Amino acid sequence: MIKTHNLGFPRIGSHRQLKFALESYWRGNINENDLQQLGQTLRQAHWQLQDDLDYLPVGDFSFYDHVLDTSALVGNLPSRSDAGASSLDRYFQVARGQSHATSHCQHVAAGEMTKWFDTNYHYIVPEFDANSSFELHATNLIAQIEQAKLQHKNIKPVILGPVSYLWLGKTKDNSDKLHLLDDLVAIYEQLLIKVAEHGVEWVQIDEPILVTELDSTWQQAFKYTYFLLNKAPVKLLLTSYFGELKENLHLACELPVAGLHIDAINAYDEIKQVVDWLPAHKVLSLGVINGRNIWKTDLNATLDWLEPLQARLKDRLWLAPSCSLLHVPVDLGSEDALDPEIKSWLAFAVQKLAELNIIATALNAGRGQVAEQLLENTLAIQSRTQSQRVHKLAVQTRLASLDINIAQRQNPYQQRVKLQQQRFNFPLFPTTTIGSFPQTPEIRQARKQFRVGEINAERYQTFIRQQIKFAIAEQEAIGLDVLVHGEAERNDMVEYFGQQLEGYTFSDLGWVQSYGSRCVKPPIIYGDIARAKAMTVETAVYAQSLSDKPVKGMLTGPVTMLNWSFVRDDQPRSDTCLQLALAIRDEVIDLEKAGINIIQIDEAALREGLPLRQSQWQAYLNWAVRSFKISANGVRDETQIHTHMCYSEFNDIIAAIADMDADVITIETSRSDMELLDVFNEFDYPYEIGPGVYDIHSPNIPSVDQIVSLMNKAAERIPAERLWVNPDCGLKTRAWVEVKPALAAMVTASQRLREQASIR
Repeated sequence: MIKTHNLGFPRIGSHRQLKFALESYWRGNINENDLQQLGQTLRQAHWQLQDDLDYLPVGDFSFYDHVLDTSALVGNLPSRSDAGASSLDRYFQVARGQSHATSHCQHVAAGEMTKWFDTNYHYIVPEFDANSSFELHATNLIAQIEQAKLQHKNIKPVILGPVSYLWLGKTKDNSDKLHLLDDLVAIYEQLLIKVAEHGVEWVQIDEPILVTELDSTWQQAFKYTYFLLNKAPVKLLLTSYFGELKENLHLACELPVAGLHIDAINAYDEIKQVVDWLPAHKVLSLGVINGRNIWKTDLNATLDWLEPLQARLKDRLWLAPSCSLLHVPVDLGSEDALDPEIKSWLAFAVQKLAELNIIATALNAGRGQVAEQLLENTLAIQSRTQSQRVHKLAVQTRLASLDINIAQRQNPYQQRVKLQQQRFNFPLFPTTTIGSFPQTPEIRQARKQFRVGEINAERYQTFIRQQIKFAIAEQEAIGLDVLVHGEAERNDMVEYFGQQLEGYTFSDLGWVQSYGSRCVKPPIIYGDIARAKAMTVETAVYAQSLSDKPVKGMLTGPVTMLNWSFVRDDQPRSDTCLQLALAIRDEVIDLEKAGINIIQIDEAALREGLPLRQSQWQAYLNWAVRSFKISANGVRDETQIHTHMCYSEFNDIIAAIADMDADVITIETSRSDMELLDVFNEFDYPYEIGPGVYDIHSPNIPSVDQIVSLMNKAAERIPAERLWVNPDCGLKTRAWVEVKPALAAMVTASQRLREQASIR
């Protein structure tokens, strides 16, 4: 009989219960017991939704991040966290710099945060040094195991494997991480013995780095690690996802584990080889439901290729989603406002598990047992394929007739910068922000009232203008050099634009965790993209009318619009990105015509779209960078183009970033203590750059001295005349009581830096 399991379920709750509980705890409104009780309630509800599975995942729930959970599990929280605090307080200190408003714990530098492979999920980077040591702290995991055993007879703990954990971390002293492997594996051996003592038979051990390019040292680390872990009294299901294993395929098949999971969506072409190579005593788990996107699975087509495998593998065949369902919304059933036809094409986490159950039933009992469900699925697949709403002739015609030089600025940066200096006459170390200001309860309430019809468009527009006027006045009082309108009208940097573009649709409750309590609601690209009318011009012109200082036009770039949406899978992503680029280009040109002379086009997600294998990067970068340039480069030389990138290791694509030809780039660097700027020691980056000087994801307020110190580090690598001073990212998640002193410190620091420069 086919067995089914799941690699992980969304943590946040169908109505973001976890988000609101976390933020209440951080404000000091609820205590630790309240938060823990909410965690138990959510886990129980999620397990009930997965009750049809043969094996229930346990340990996939987290209060912030599963990688940080692993650091806590193995006793590897940074020493700067308060050793005398509770384990939860220390955990949140590392996650966000402080625990909660009423805590007496010290405020510390939060752990570095970066993207989880090629997703929009962020993890807290593990920290190591040559003297790192480990100690098992399994209380939380064991508690979840005991809770789950009350609900389901077969449970499967989910843990991040030791090799991937080391690989994902950073050493603070340039020591060799692999020197820590022996001590770390010893902790995992203790862990596996302990879970076995609690009645566990199978453990899912995630090693996602198997889909990346590993050198022989790391490949050998896998062999060594699993030779040792093979002695544990549990069965290990080694799990990979997000891509093909390629040169690591034979390694994965031969490791001494009881089973292997591969992503059959992204590694479909490797299935035959795995079946041939995998020893006859091992289970093969196939991820047959796409855990990264929201389109329905073609169930009959999937059964067509699974049935021969079932005949060969019999009960050695397990089925699951391709990866954790963390990356999709919880339940489509709550989406009452979605267009019925488009809704019929979709599947969220609950529906994906239902699809999995249909496939398993068809394989175990025959397709006749689920004939009605299979027919319904076939009709939905056909509806999407044949729908005239998907393809638009005007869009296709425009793509086919593009000018070959459409991606080029009029002149190189060295000529443009002189004209821009004449126009703006900025001082050294000019100050700005990334775009958004606090989304206050009043702003959120007004947006909700407008959405449900409690206030009309005129009243809502008046409110938004009041918020813009307030934001401009606050920035002028603080003394920033380049202002922004604050984005009070924007619920999300992607959804806001998607709502004004053809080819997009939206959910009401389709939230996905980005990090901690931060959730996003990715729009859904179902058809060809086109801009019907200007999207931001009226707002930008109004904001500029309130100040003599330049106010940036704020747009989201095409690559980020693509990577932060659920994207149609019936054409290449590059084609969809080009459609987005043309829509954004039209907006950029209209902003310039309206007198907006600085335009920021955020490409926060450029790097996360990189393929996981470096050998495939250039093909992606070619079309991604071209798409950005098409969106940006229809303006005159005097118009200054900014872009922003956040929380990603961009050093290894610095040449591609330079190829974007943006006049100014702002980037996240504060959590890494400007370490991300080391690349400029080797690469002569010719443009202006604003390295983020304080961490907006932490409530901690930076001091003037801290900002000056960071900028002095930046000035060691980049000439002062090309440096800007700005926060790491947008300020929408912060409160004005935090924002104003932080920005004031930033302006004071900039003034001090100018004084230092004049003395030199």
